[in-house]
Amino acid sequence: MSTTSVRSPVLLILISFFLLAIPMGASSSTHHGDFLKCLSDHSNTSIPIYTPQNSKYSFILQSTLASLRFNTSTTPKPFLILTPLTESHVQTAVVCSKKHGIQIKVRSGGHDFEGLSYISDVPFIIVDLFNLKKIDVDVNSKVAWVQSGATTGEVYYTIAKKSKTLGFPAAICTTVGVGGHFSGGGYGFMLRKYGTAADNVIDARIVDAHGKILNRKSMGKGLFWAIRGGGGGSFGIVISWKIKLVTVPPVVTVFSVSKTLAEGATSLVHKWQQAAHKLPHELFIMLGLGIVDATPKGEKTIIATFDSMYLGDAKKLQTIMQARFPELGLESKDYTEMSWIQSVLLFDGIPTNSSIDVLVSRPQPKSLAKVKSDYVKQVIPPIELENIWKRILKDEQTGMMFMPYGGKMSEIAETETPFPHRNGTLFKIIYLVYWTEEQVGISKKYLNQIKRMYEFMTPYVTKSPREAYANYRDLDLGQTSKNGTASYAQAKVWGSKYFKGNFDKLVYVKSKVDPDNFFRNEQSIPSIPIFREYFNTTS
Repeated sequence: MSTTSVRSPVLLILISFFLLAIPMGASSSTHHGDFLKCLSDHSNTSIPIYTPQNSKYSFILQSTLASLRFNTSTTPKPFLILTPLTESHVQTAVVCSKKHGIQIKVRSGGHDFEGLSYISDVPFIIVDLFNLKKIDVDVNSKVAWVQSGATTGEVYYTIAKKSKTLGFPAAICTTVGVGGHFSGGGYGFMLRKYGTAADNVIDARIVDAHGKILNRKSMGKGLFWAIRGGGGGSFGIVISWKIKLVTVPPVVTVFSVSKTLAEGATSLVHKWQQAAHKLPHELFIMLGLGIVDATPKGEKTIIATFDSMYLGDAKKLQTIMQARFPELGLESKDYTEMSWIQSVLLFDGIPTNSSIDVLVSRPQPKSLAKVKSDYVKQVIPPIELENIWKRILKDEQTGMMFMPYGGKMSEIAETETPFPHRNGTLFKIIYLVYWTEEQVGISKKYLNQIKRMYEFMTPYVTKSPREAYANYRDLDLGQTSKNGTASYAQAKVWGSKYFKGNFDKLVYVKSKVDPDNFFRNEQSIPSIPIFREYFNTTS
């Protein structure tokens, strides 16, 4: 990183504007001014900076802010947004933030369910990586370098433009930023065939707490292990990832079939639990549960929807389903063949006849929602499923989704990456509740609704710990006191749920690479003095 004192004229103008916009008697003005001067001193080129006084500030802040829960007049806002254009800009942001004791939040896509990448309970800045979205695909070597500001849709698009038989196993939602997605594990419809997105990361470039850029070799085994599933915001700013591309056939096959309780949904859900994790690795059948009208009078019932993607043709899939899951009653007309990239469009709600260019021009969807997660290792019997249906209908819970495991996920050790939800897991549960802007005044109703459902499900899910997915951040599981300064005991409460036995190793790595706990949020991995002392005496 350059340390020249030559300042960009554009940056000097921005600094002057910012200082004039702050009352000069305010104690923070000098602090913030020193920070901006530091940015100038450490950068040869101007870093795009947005202050609350800038006309584009609100647009930049909201452009990749997916959750409207954190877009209110009372939501804490950053006093500055930096949108780096180069790796050195990220270095400068880290060096100056650390030097001046400024809380830094890093955003790559804005899908953070609890807003931890763009809100804070102390004065803070946002480093938004959306300009760093370069993707280089090497078809011959079957690898790609992807910058953290790219979306998964942009990754899929770039791969598909170069090859019809290569893909990547990442998010179903195509507006997710890869920085946070890869950091927490990341999964999609090829989970059972190829594992998580993080399982297919083979190198990375990260700005550490000292402002240095490290690659896989220079960062060491511990840090490279930690960033592939240990959650975003704890270890540094990953600016790019080298990923291993995977083989996809020219044709994949999909189906979607829904059944109500009157049509045998209970027995089908029971059978799905027994079969889905044992099916061929190429086959992924997701189960969605919701509520529909059962009669013209508006009586409600449960509907179970089975959505599937198979890495192969319809004839082969039909043979598999007839042998392994005939109860679903699929017919030839239920199977649809398409390309892999068309299936990406389909499962993100985009018409399959759309140009794939839509993947690089989609606006960030906005919603008012709450998400929670669970993991299941024992089949839930029919009588208990009926109790779950009654609970859903009583509370009119928006819905749940069951994601099958098995396949490749059962072949990778829990300790291979920080993502531990592997062998023995039948499926993951995603709890979803949505409400509209007109219902903001009763948002607590919906938040309490999903909490009640989560508590109701306690007997049926994992225990000691009750596991959760790190990318589905859930502050109900616990959070630090002010400014992300958790003790080991505090962090263990949620850390053991997200990472199980891998949590302690994450604390070891964190304490070594970021002893001052510079990178932190309300559920980050803590840096603990006793671990620092251990490393100081053994390194």
